[in-house]
Amino acid sequence: MLMMFYWGLPCFLFLIGVFMFVSNRKHLLSMLLSLEYIVLNLFFFLFIYLNLMNFSSFFSMMFLTFSVCEGALGLSILVSMIRTHGNDYFQSFNVLQC
Repeated sequence: MLMMFYWGLPCFLFLIGVFMFVSNRKHLLSMLLSLEYIVLNLFFFLFIYLNLMNFSSFFSMMFLTFSVCEGALGLSILVSMIRTHGNDYFQSFNVLQC
C-alpha cells in the first residue's frame, strides 16, 4: 500500500499538470506556470525514486539547475513578447510574422 502511494501520487499530480497545460492555452503565463508545476512534480518523482533505490541525490540537483534555466528562459520569452506585442495572448499575434 505504501509503494502505491509513493508511485501513485506523483503520477496523479503529473497527469493533473498535463491536463492544466493542455486546457490553459490562452495566456503564455498560465502555460509557463503549468509547465513549472509539471517540472516540480517530475522532481518529486525523481526524488522519491532516488531515495527508494538508495542512489545519490546529485542528479536531482542537476535536474533542479536545468529546471531553473528553463524557467528563466520562459520568463525572458514572456518579457520579450509583452514588450513587442503588449500582452501575452496567443491569439493576438501571428507566430510566422518576422
